[in-house]
Amino acid sequence: MDRQMILFQSPVMGVRGLQGFVGSTCPHICTVVNFRELAEHHRSRYPGCTPTVVVDAMCCLRYWYTPESWVCGGQWREYFSALRDFVDSFASVGIKLVFFFDGMVEQGKRNEWVKRRLKNNREISRIFHYIRSHREQPGRNMFFIPSGLAIFTRFALKTLGQETLCSLKEADYEVASYGLQYNCLGILGEDTDYLIYDTCPYFSISELCLESLETIMLCREKLCESLGLRVADLPLLACLLGNDIIPEGMFESFRFKCLSSYTSVKENFDKKGNIILAVSDHISKVLHLHQGEKKLEEMLPLGPNRALFYKGVASYLLPGQSSPWFFQKPKSLIMLDKQVISMSSDPESKQEVPICTEPESKQGVPMCTEPESKQGVPMCTEPESKQEVPMCTVPESKQEVPMCTVPESKQEVPMCVEPEPKQEVPMCAEPESKQVPMSKEPESKQEVPTCAHPEIKQQLPVETDSDFNLEVPMYAHPKIKEDNPMDMDSEIKQQVTLVSDPEILKVARMHHVQAESYLVYSIVSSGEIECSNTLEDELDQALPSQAFVYRPVRQRVYTLLLGSCRDDISASLAVKEWFVYPGNPLRHPDLVRPLPMIIPGGTPSLKSLWLNQEPAAQARRLDALLACFNLSSSRDELLAVESPLRALCCLLIYLFVQVDTLCLEDLHAFVAQALCLQGKSTAQLVDLQLEYISPRAVQLGSLLVRGLTTLALVNSACGFPWKTSEFMPWNLFDGKLFHLKYLQSEKGYSVEALLEQNRSWLTRFHNLKAVVCKACMKENRRIVGRGHWSSHHTGSRTHDHDQWRRY
Repeated sequence: MDRQMILFQSPVMGVRGLQGFVGSTCPHICTVVNFRELAEHHRSRYPGCTPTVVVDAMCCLRYWYTPESWVCGGQWREYFSALRDFVDSFASVGIKLVFFFDGMVEQGKRNEWVKRRLKNNREISRIFHYIRSHREQPGRNMFFIPSGLAIFTRFALKTLGQETLCSLKEADYEVASYGLQYNCLGILGEDTDYLIYDTCPYFSISELCLESLETIMLCREKLCESLGLRVADLPLLACLLGNDIIPEGMFESFRFKCLSSYTSVKENFDKKGNIILAVSDHISKVLHLHQGEKKLEEMLPLGPNRALFYKGVASYLLPGQSSPWFFQKPKSLIMLDKQVISMSSDPESKQEVPICTEPESKQGVPMCTEPESKQGVPMCTEPESKQEVPMCTVPESKQEVPMCTVPESKQEVPMCVEPEPKQEVPMCAEPESKQVPMSKEPESKQEVPTCAHPEIKQQLPVETDSDFNLEVPMYAHPKIKEDNPMDMDSEIKQQVTLVSDPEILKVARMHHVQAESYLVYSIVSSGEIECSNTLEDELDQALPSQAFVYRPVRQRVYTLLLGSCRDDISASLAVKEWFVYPGNPLRHPDLVRPLPMIIPGGTPSLKSLWLNQEPAAQARRLDALLACFNLSSSRDELLAVESPLRALCCLLIYLFVQVDTLCLEDLHAFVAQALCLQGKSTAQLVDLQLEYISPRAVQLGSLLVRGLTTLALVNSACGFPWKTSEFMPWNLFDGKLFHLKYLQSEKGYSVEALLEQNRSWLTRFHNLKAVVCKACMKENRRIVGRGHWSSHHTGSRTHDHDQWRRY
């Protein structure tokens, strides 16, 4: 198997053209490694420190989802089993995994997010066209991940006992920071940005063989050798080529100018490969001549894009790092995107990271001093000279500060000197995070000591630069801050948030970072949320988009979280929703206003929902959850339903009230699949065969799963009245099984046949059906068979997109 060919079949992320360039032009930077051997080498080098791999989970979803069926709504039992196998494989060789998920879309990357969502829309249109034409699932070349896969993967990993974190910005920066700070074995993902960050080694998830634990390591130092660059030049190269911040077309003319003057064009390389070589050549032979003497805007055609370009370069600088390309006095600082960036003019400001250390190699820069050893002075290696540079100690802080030599002066200057901090941090320990109590299911978490960088744990001083005029506090992940993660008063006060209570913001932030909630922190902090693509047929006018079906629920959540229907908040308040649905060009967000909600006893405060530990508080949380779905009148009937079918009933009642084209056959299929799922093993689900694929059933499956993600939002906002296991899809829904029951119900199968002649399920089926039908009748919604439909059915009570934009 050709590893390098397989490596570059996954979607492009990060630096434009770099992924293909590495695969075709610089394959020598890819080295086959074995995680078992890497872990053994790490343990021998750092006794007492657990080998840790930090995982960019968003890059791995396509790899993890191995079930053959993917259009029917998701094979969640199979997927959960695949995740367990993944975790167990690393645990068997003593490797700890830390998973990061994207928690926010940064404003600077919104355009790129929109561009990808619109591209996904076109892919989804092709998928439904194929299904209508062939009545079967397309091949894996058209694979699209099931709706809700990212959010439910978080919960699955936490269920499996894994440390799972959600970012406060896009995850790649926090992944790189964590990997550097905790001396991780490496980063596992599929994003060329990890070749640009000066952090721990980068491993390919698409090349991972789980049985042997072999994959490919991509070495940034070897990449630099091939391009004639230094590691500190890579952020500059990335921005000139284009990335998620800098549009690819911004420097297109500059790149072609470099190409026209490049004298070493390789005839056997493609055009993009030669452009990368030409731009690298320009950096090394032209820009290096004036480095430290001229500003970037004097050497590059930045024009009006100057600030954006500086922001792009700075986005790759991890805490404690500086760039030689920022023309400033040493130790002056700027603020960009919640991050303090040293503007030192030193040519290199490398952390002590062995970027590309082979298991056999005895060379490399030590990351930390072994606990047993009291001796040894850490050394900082200068790439050009290959000489070791001694560390200096700041008397006040008792901490060592790496020294690097400026070529022009040959003098040693300290990097990121900070005299104030006087705290000492143990070398092989992870900071513990104290949690604010919030009524929810307890989770057992084991903390394994990991080697840490004491020097990186310092808080950098906050200053501003007049050129950039960005007054944003430095960002540090609560999990990896030196101080208490809940001690964030000053940072929260500097943010413009929709909720002003700092205690509520702390709780919301903590549960967001620990991947225990969904969308809540985004709502209370920025008032802006997003939802990616869903498998929806734009040609099916009878079924509305999930974005509109569940909007009333979200609007009631906004009332709960923002209190906008009270006198102390402006009635004009609206949440910005970036939700993907057919016909939405995503030029701007939909402005969605809170919707009044009726809760017995009145709308409770967030403090009473989130912080009150009295027994009666749990009942109030449940009342709030049901009110968000407008189901308060069916409280007693729903409480009588056993878990986990209670959550399914809640969703089915809501769906059938909202969407009037759902019929009795649909209800039978949903309930029958949930009951039959309880009695089937994963192997039996794998063996299910479908006669054909129905595009309507595909959309119904996605609609239900999006309902489960909405339930995750509501449960988070209400203080976790239900355990997360009650609405996890692997306990409630199987896409292929639902599709089978849908086809059978459409053909007129009897209830007994739908239940596979299992008489013990018959009573439960009729009880569940009765709960749904009774609740719907309270809303004047009578569920009838498809044969009773009349021509006036328009599709739903939420089908008019223009109507909903008014909220």
